[in-house]
Amino acid sequence: MGTRVVTVAIITLCIIGSAVAGAAAKDRSSEGDNGSAIGTILGATAGAGLALVGLPVFIGALGFTGAGIAAGSIAAKMMSAAAIANGGGVAAGSTVAVLQSIGAAGLSLGAKVGLTAALGSAGAAAGAELTE
Repeated sequence: MGTRVVTVAIITLCIIGSAVAGAAAKDRSSEGDNGSAIGTILGATAGAGLALVGLPVFIGALGFTGAGIAAGSIAAKMMSAAAIANGGGVAAGSTVAVLQSIGAAGLSLGAKVGLTAALGSAGAAAGAELTE
């Protein structure tokens, strides 16, 4: 378990570092203003944070928990609709099944790396664009 946390942390730092390096190279071409680099750093950090913390918290808030689907939650309504649509059961691999798996066990290492890369990069690009 500890190795996975270290791996995700290293990959996250690499992604943020590459975004910062790109912004710094861009800023060297235009003397004086370093707002783009700061925006890139903030955007990349926000994107990575969203991937690693925000999504699991949001999925739990919907009602997909480690103890199962919470009664009266949005997750319970989704499960009910999926069961009715499938004739009484929730299909394996469906949205409800995948979200419950994430709620119970968390995101896999591959999902964390992929989401961190995608959302960190998107955040870096948005931050750089907003601060130009």
